[in-house]
Amino acid sequence: MGDAMRAETVRITGHGGDEIEAYLAQPLDRGPCGGVVVIHHMPGYDEATKEMTRRMAAHGYLAICPNLYTREAPGASPDDAAAAVRARGGVPDERLVGDVDGARRHLVSLQSSNDKVAVIGYCSGGRQAFLAACSLDLDAAVDCYGAFVVGTPPDGMPLKVSPLLHLVNDLSCPLLGLFGADDQHPSPEETAELEKALSAAGKSYKFQTYEGAGHAFFNTDRPSYRAEAAKDGWGRIWDFLARYLVTS
Repeated sequence: MGDAMRAETVRITGHGGDEIEAYLAQPLDRGPCGGVVVIHHMPGYDEATKEMTRRMAAHGYLAICPNLYTREAPGASPDDAAAAVRARGGVPDERLVGDVDGARRHLVSLQSSNDKVAVIGYCSGGRQAFLAACSLDLDAAVDCYGAFVVGTPPDGMPLKVSPLLHLVNDLSCPLLGLFGADDQHPSPEETAELEKALSAAGKSYKFQTYEGAGHAFFNTDRPSYRAEAAKDGWGRIWDFLARYLVTS
């Protein structure tokens, strides 16, 4: 197969009927494709997240990243937009679900869609991926070191969110979780608590925790990057998405 794709900024309908910005990447030489909603991390709708969205398309998936900060800081740089949203305590959960649903609906409206959609998120986006998977009808979800699915932010942290463990029975799809053993948010104890709840609820999930890795081990722009863990993690992501999004 070839690797031709088209990537562009589009406008989609998000929560409450609001028009928001999104980054869409589409493979141009594939048959019906599964779709992936990429949820950006707390630093925002930045170049690293757009590159991740293009990477999904290069592997044969329709991919879209909604700009969750469109309302607070339209046209602002990722750093300025993230600062504005941090000052407000983060993206409200209800709005996040509506925006992800808008992104999902946009993907399935595309002519090349096979109607299957997954969600993936990193850092705050990992928590939001879990929230979306418990709130919407999705085919797969990937949580990469999502903090505060279990537990609450410590005092002094600008993010104001509540734990999501009570939603575990509502998880609509298989979940892949990728974590670092040296991470504090989420800590190994917190991911173990989540795993216990998923098992008790009879949910389909697979967790992998990497020794010697902390938070943001996928991020090549940070000292926290761990090449071996990231390589293995990407392999698990591709296997997982192929299992649940690819139709024969």
